Amino acid sequence: MDRKVNFAIIGLGNISNIHALAINNIENACLKAVYGRNIEKAKNFAQKYNVEKVYTDLPKMLTDREIEAVCILTPSGLHGELGKQVAKAKKHVIVEKPIDITLDKADELIKTCEEEGVKLAVISQHRMDQSIIKVKEAVDNGDFGRLVLGDAHIKWFRSQEYYDSDSWRGTWELDGGGALINQSIHTIDLLLYIMGDVDSLYAYCNTLGHERIEVEDVATATLRFKNGALGTIIGSTAVYPGLPARLEINGTKGSATIEGDEIVYWNCLDPQKSINIVDNTHKTGASNPMDIDYIPHKLQLEGIVDAIINDKKIKCDGYEGRRALEVILAIYDSAKTGKPVVLKN
Repeated sequence: MDRKVNFAIIGLGNISNIHALAINNIENACLKAVYGRNIEKAKNFAQKYNVEKVYTDLPKMLTDREIEAVCILTPSGLHGELGKQVAKAKKHVIVEKPIDITLDKADELIKTCEEEGVKLAVISQHRMDQSIIKVKEAVDNGDFGRLVLGDAHIKWFRSQEYYDSDSWRGTWELDGGGALINQSIHTIDLLLYIMGDVDSLYAYCNTLGHERIEVEDVATATLRFKNGALGTIIGSTAVYPGLPARLEINGTKGSATIEGDEIVYWNCLDPQKSINIVDNTHKTGASNPMDIDYIPHKLQLEGIVDAIINDKKIKCDGYEGRRALEVILAIYDSAKTGKPVVLKN
């Protein structure tokens, strides 16, 4: 009989629907349980996604021997603490981005998972996009020559109603920040994944398009990467109507631009390195946080299931998830102090 990994979900916000769809479409995975404080909401979710068990008592759920892995889909500032509870129950930990909102909390979670002998994965589903795979391969193969510039521009839109919908949204305590740590983090992760670590940066942040939030809805940063290349990050949730995220990678022998999840520009000095650009209609989440496809989550979760079953290394583990958080926190620090920040990495 083929082995299956039984999952549980903690947190029933918008992204829980994406995780449930993804898990339910993985052959060797099963969404076995769900935890929520609101019993009716949890029961409705369980019925919708054919989940066998519903819990409102988290310690009780963590004693369930059938559950092997837990997806933590709560407000960001709770990821680390809940992740440690899951790890101490000897269950594998999957957290949505960001890994948490401070480096100390992230490091504590990484350490706890290592001590308990469980795997830790941070959701970074766009690393599974074919566009990213192609650009990453080209860069690693030297097709673009020496990298000189890397830019991540995320000019999205979130309505005032979005921030008003939950008391934790737009707060430092539980959201950890605004447009950068919540919406832009995926594209920032991709920038680091391709360009490498950041050496230093200088940044500005502001709140220009929303009321009743503590955090930034507009941010810019200039970067110097450890490989000597320069770059920029622009992130916003105040740009109407919301534009597809844009990632530009430029080298001495080639360049590529990804918009949304598709390659829209590709040019190499070596014509044999050219590719066919396909214009596909796709969901980006630029205007609506739920206007996204579950397939990238499915692909990453399939890799996590394979790593659990065959005891492989998680590709986007806690250390990888920490990288984007470190850059974003450095941007906040620079914007607050008005000074450049050198990253420790």
